[in-house]
Amino acid sequence: MKLLWRDSEEIAIRLLETRPSVDPLTVRFTDLRDWVVGLEEFDDDPSEVSEAKLEAIQMAWHAEYNDQ
Repeated sequence: MKLLWRDSEEIAIRLLETRPSVDPLTVRFTDLRDWVVGLEEFDDDPSEVSEAKLEAIQMAWHAEYNDQ
């Protein structure tokens, strides 16, 4: 499955799998962007990122993190 910036829920799940001990609310957006782009399944234009997209990913990741 190829991930795009709009796939915040799926990206959040992948981030939780790869970084289970990281509290998403402590992650800077610059690091979050790099981590998303570094996911094997990520297949979108890195320059298409926006603060709103990163915030959606961070909030989805936070929800997954709290559910574990």
